[in-house]
Amino acid sequence: MISAGDFRNGVTIEYDGNIYQILEFQHVKPGKGAAFVRTKLKNIKSGGVVEKTFRPTEKCPQARIDRRDMQYLYADGDLYNFMDTESYEQFALNEDAVGDAMKFVKENDMVKMCSHNGEIFAVEPPMFVELEVTETEPGFKGDTATGATKPAVVETGATVYVPLFVEIGDKIKIDTRTEEYLSRV
Repeated sequence: MISAGDFRNGVTIEYDGNIYQILEFQHVKPGKGAAFVRTKLKNIKSGGVVEKTFRPTEKCPQARIDRRDMQYLYADGDLYNFMDTESYEQFALNEDAVGDAMKFVKENDMVKMCSHNGEIFAVEPPMFVELEVTETEPGFKGDTATGATKPAVVETGATVYVPLFVEIGDKIKIDTRTEEYLSRV
C-alpha cells in the first residue's frame, strides 16, 4: 500500500478496479481546509487520462507491472506472434492489444511485454531502431535553406519525416517514442 502523500511520477497504483500510472502529482495546502494531493492518472490498459484528488492519508495498493523481453516472430493476418526467449513458449496477440507499437519492429526483433497479473496490456518496442528506407522522393539541390523534410517509408511500412539528403536504400536510426529521424547509419 502506498499513501497519497508518497505519490511520485511513474508509480503505478490500483484504484477503482483499474491500474493507473501517475503522470503528474501536486501537494496542495490551501489557506483554509485540509491539504490534498491533485494527480493526473493514466489508465494503463485503455490509455485514458483522468484527474483525481486524494487526501494525503488515503492509501492505494501499488500495482506490480512485469516487463519481459520477448522476440517478435511474425504477423499472421491480424495476429502478431511472439516467443519468450527463456521458455521458448509462443503466443499471439491481436492488433487491438498491440496497437501502434509494432510500427517500427521487424521480424526477430526484441520487444518488452508489459503485464499485470499475467494479463498483457502493452508492447514496448526498442527505444531506437535502424531501418532501411524503401520509398522516398528525391531531394532537390539547393532546397535545404529551411532544413526541410520529406516523407519516407521504411521497411516495416511506417512513414517517417527525414531530411532531403536521405535516399532509397539508406539505413536510418529512428526514435520510436517520438517517431523522429535521428541519423543515417
